[in-house]
Amino acid sequence: MQFWIFNCLFVFLLCVFFAGIVIPQILLVAFRNRLFDVPDERKIHRGAVPRLGGIAFTPVKSFVLMLLLGVNMLLDVQNVYVEFEKDLQGLSFVYCSLMLLYLLGMADDLVGVQYKAKFFAQVLCGVMLVAGGIWLDSLHGVLWIHEVPRWIGYPLTVLLTVFIINAVNLIDGIDGLASGLSGIACLFYGVFFFILQNYVYALLAFATLGVLVPFHYYNVWGDPLKRRKIFMGDTGSLTIGLMLSVLSIKLVTCVPEDASEINTIILAFSPLLVPGFDVVRVYFHRVRNGKNPFLPDKNHIHHRMLAVGMTQRTAMVTIVFLSMLFIVCNVLLSKRVSVTFLFLWDVLLWIAVNMWLTHKIGQKNKKL
Repeated sequence: MQFWIFNCLFVFLLCVFFAGIVIPQILLVAFRNRLFDVPDERKIHRGAVPRLGGIAFTPVKSFVLMLLLGVNMLLDVQNVYVEFEKDLQGLSFVYCSLMLLYLLGMADDLVGVQYKAKFFAQVLCGVMLVAGGIWLDSLHGVLWIHEVPRWIGYPLTVLLTVFIINAVNLIDGIDGLASGLSGIACLFYGVFFFILQNYVYALLAFATLGVLVPFHYYNVWGDPLKRRKIFMGDTGSLTIGLMLSVLSIKLVTCVPEDASEINTIILAFSPLLVPGFDVVRVYFHRVRNGKNPFLPDKNHIHHRMLAVGMTQRTAMVTIVFLSMLFIVCNVLLSKRVSVTFLFLWDVLLWIAVNMWLTHKIGQKNKKL
């Protein structure tokens, strides 16, 4: 146990350290080459801010995890190697998917990529996860459905992967929101994978959390006038979305249905409810108004909170707190309430929050 605590801390702290070194260098290169995110009528920020922060995420995580593996083998400690070897097929496909979205994200941040190409790549990533053995084989009682056959589980996994990636990508609209929500989710997954003794995925979760910490600092507290502010861009949001897809789906598959008092679906997807609910509401809103559901607008929950009069930082903290509320309440209530009824309660709570925002926006518009 102490060995794995040390390794998780080692991975987390090294990712914080190296990402903290790499991100300022990305800022320097971005300003030298004038690689900025230009403000427009849809964007909230002012001034020149690079959107290449996500370029640091995948290389830093890969370097630190391979360094951990190499150091342990050098010291003739086989524990880490044995754990990696147990799920080598799944990890191989996860890494291939990660690199695909990393390269696609860089291309999109630098020159732009059509959403159809991104959608195809996301579907391909979902297929690779299924090939790696990471797929939903049970819904653990959601809508009273338990075991899921392969012919349903495979396409459902692909659909869920695409959905989570897009949810994280679309929630990245104000400073610190995507990194804050993703950081909370990674901490949650890391702790539970550690408790379940699935140490490799605990390492992946803590490594992802480690690269998000310094980015969050530069994204939220960085001063654009001093050239210290940065966005994660699609390179970051796509790869972080993929990691959250992997961690959530893997958590569902690695816990038998009767092995825990807490429903496994609740454990796996509670950290993703806020971005998930938000993207569903926005898509329905766009379709209802005859708009392309894949084109951006200013109707996400963070835009609505800004319309009420909140600052970016207040809106970010409020949404992250709401996500933590969902997690804590769901975990506590899942021991006593059916997962289906608990999900309906989550939907009603989300509807109530959005109705309150609509009411406040209406009041503000009347005053104007």
